[in-house]
Amino acid sequence: MEPSENKTFSGFILLGFSDVPHFFLLLVSFFLVTYILCIAGNSFMIMLIVSQPQFHTTMYILMGNLAFVDVCFTSTIIPRALYGLLSKDIYISMHGCFIQLFLFLAVANMDGLLLAVMAFDRLCAVCLPLRYLIIMNNRTCICLLAFSWVIAFLQSTFYTVLTSSQSFCSWVIHHFFCDVPVLMKLACSEMSEALQIADYAIISFIILGPVLFIFGSYVLIVRAVLAIQSSQGRWKTFSTCSSHLTMVILLYSTVIFMYFRPTSIYSPTYDRFVSVAYSVINPTLNPFIYSLRNKEVKGAVRKIL
Repeated sequence: MEPSENKTFSGFILLGFSDVPHFFLLLVSFFLVTYILCIAGNSFMIMLIVSQPQFHTTMYILMGNLAFVDVCFTSTIIPRALYGLLSKDIYISMHGCFIQLFLFLAVANMDGLLLAVMAFDRLCAVCLPLRYLIIMNNRTCICLLAFSWVIAFLQSTFYTVLTSSQSFCSWVIHHFFCDVPVLMKLACSEMSEALQIADYAIISFIILGPVLFIFGSYVLIVRAVLAIQSSQGRWKTFSTCSSHLTMVILLYSTVIFMYFRPTSIYSPTYDRFVSVAYSVINPTLNPFIYSLRNKEVKGAVRKIL
């Protein structure tokens, strides 16, 4: 029965991983362990930055905000995925689906914008070291963060309203959370094709905008690093950017594959596992990447322990 024929239709069937029951224990263990690690690792990073005076600088303030966003990122997805796996309840209400979509898009957009702001911070630190404290002061940092949150919520609101205004031909979602591409594939309104084109154009701008800015920043950073005479100085300068660059590569390699691959290779199975990479694994790895590659963080951890 189609939604248009069902007068009591008020939600979606969120299939999740119900078609691979033989992986039940593995999936439950994976989601549970990664969620605990994500909450513990990012919470510890926030606590460390707040409690240690030497971390009350722009770079670490941005890092603390990224840790908070990562906690929110996984919290919008993993608890519902775990609930579906454990209870076998694959139904999600219409309001619940769009609330999850709104929160997911907000934190996902903020994640990308934060990485762009962090790239700008590293650009100023490497290319303009004498003016760094003047340019990236606390006021600038707060303004950039506030602007990023406003943009993230505006983008999320726009996409949620756009998606929720559609008529759906099916309520079966072959995914483990509500996302724009999977919901737009279910749309069957007369304007759905035009809206999908507009959706693709706007999401290209939202994703590629920060990517191009980060890429341009690192071109200037690499040029400045190569101008340093000492090889030790070049390595020391670039090592301050390596953690950030690692996170950018991990995030956008999966996001670009998810949203910009040809429709001919679309597969619900690939979608689910690629989504796990950028929405579950990346937020869990971020605090460990920073702690393992940052001497100041490692030193503070040793001091606390």
